[in-house]
Amino acid sequence: MMNDEDILKKLEDSTKNATRHQLETLQSILERQSGVRYLQPYLSGCCAPIDAATYKRAVPLSCYDDYADHINQLADGDHGQNDQPLLSVDPLVCFFYSSGTSSKKPKLIPYFDSALSKAASQIAHQGSIAILRRLFPPKHDVNKILFFIYSDNKTTTKAGFKVMAASAFPLQGSSNENLSQLSRHSSPREVIVGSNFQHQLYCHLLCGLRNYEFIDGIISPYAIGLIGAFSFFESKWEQLCDDLENGYPCLDITEVAMRDSVIEVLGGPQPDLSKRIRSICGESNWSGIFSKLWPNVRYIKCVTTGSMRQYCSKIKYYAGEVPVLGGDYFASECYVGVNLDIAQPPQTTRFLMLPTAAYFEFLPFDMEKNEAVGEETVDFSGVEIGKMYEVVVTTYRGFYRYRLGDIVKVVDFYNSSPRVEFVMRAPKSSFEIISERDLMSAMESFQMMLRNVMAVEIVEFAGYTNLESSPKKLMIFVEIREGCTKLRDSVAILRRCCSSLEDAFGSVYKVQRDRGEISPLSVSIVKPGTFDRLLQVAIEKGAPASQYKPPKIVRNREIVEFMEGCSLVTVRLDSLDG
Repeated sequence: MMNDEDILKKLEDSTKNATRHQLETLQSILERQSGVRYLQPYLSGCCAPIDAATYKRAVPLSCYDDYADHINQLADGDHGQNDQPLLSVDPLVCFFYSSGTSSKKPKLIPYFDSALSKAASQIAHQGSIAILRRLFPPKHDVNKILFFIYSDNKTTTKAGFKVMAASAFPLQGSSNENLSQLSRHSSPREVIVGSNFQHQLYCHLLCGLRNYEFIDGIISPYAIGLIGAFSFFESKWEQLCDDLENGYPCLDITEVAMRDSVIEVLGGPQPDLSKRIRSICGESNWSGIFSKLWPNVRYIKCVTTGSMRQYCSKIKYYAGEVPVLGGDYFASECYVGVNLDIAQPPQTTRFLMLPTAAYFEFLPFDMEKNEAVGEETVDFSGVEIGKMYEVVVTTYRGFYRYRLGDIVKVVDFYNSSPRVEFVMRAPKSSFEIISERDLMSAMESFQMMLRNVMAVEIVEFAGYTNLESSPKKLMIFVEIREGCTKLRDSVAILRRCCSSLEDAFGSVYKVQRDRGEISPLSVSIVKPGTFDRLLQVAIEKGAPASQYKPPKIVRNREIVEFMEGCSLVTVRLDSLDG
């Protein structure tokens, strides 16, 4: 196995002639996969070897719907007629769930046993670990990670294939590498693979508190995972202290394997530890709580870009002086980029695109019009610093010129490989009148105004455009932490704040609003816990808890109807209701 320096050198070398590595990556994929049924209609008349220009001319850009029938066939056990594979010649291992936050159910992403993909993924994964260890060299006596990860909702397809979160896949099996990784977690495997998200979260916290002297880092795949965990901690710390004092988890934890494993971690009653935590939490001052509870913690790590950016200030509030590090750019379909400079501010993380992870194309994107510019893509050598693009991937595992749905901004180059900032999720259609970025920016100003005028804090928000009404109608749903009981007495103030919110939306919205094509804005304040309930529903429908991201732009009418039913007060800029 390579050491950290060898891994980092290999990562470095791959970026020095990124365009060549990209062409070799595409060639490797096509040499192996060009005969699959999905590609045959496009490549059957092309002579091998197929170069990048021919490939892009012959194969159209694609989205998930273009693969859905093939993926459903694979899930049902139909691997193709006449021994012709559907998407990949490699054996199908399992399926990954997509985050499932904007659609009714999470998508299934096939995972094929590709040696080439494994090699590329290993460099990305081990490279990320090596970068972290370069900044924080391992300690012998402080060597545990409080990792909020959930290998949950493992289901089985009709053909017997497991379906799970991509982030949980490395924890499957019993290889030495997997066992070594699990040994660093403060929670036992039985907690990670449990079946109840709330119970898993509770036990993660309980085990983390018991190992308080040995916690070196606190990690969650996404910032929302940390926010949820410590909002939960604020309401459960007294019960956690009781459990430490008793030496066993509360009776709510009913899963036998999970319960027994936690009892073993606790190692009997811990009255002194319980007393210590009570003295810390009894002050109800959560600023810097991470280092108060875990005095040896050196870093916090999670993704804080895109829609996760709104949680960054709250995480820094919890972290105090402990540095917050940005995560990496890993999608369920493939690895995309690593955070090479983890010391930079997490909300401005720059991801180094990995030339060997997949074949990447970039579709120019117009932020003013909120849409892609045509269908002509550029490659690594054609991107321009400062420009926005939608990422298009050809992977080792069955996706070809696939629109990943992510908008990135090219900020610079590292050697010859671009570094990008994650901007937002792409709009689903050209009819959408507000982008995720527009909404995030407007709500940031709205939050400041509410805090100053009404002394309340926004917990979560989402926007929905009703395209079926005439004129179209934009609805914003907002959950606030406190002050809900006073809202009906503050409608006039709230209405003024909402008027300023509308002024902050993007140009597409403003133009259509001035033309009378959009109704006046509607803002609903929903009951506390509304968005937590959305998380629970998403998990019940199959979304992985580790990868859940609250939708900022809602497209699911069922979600809208649920939030309308949770409304405490609604302000419309042409009238009042409340």
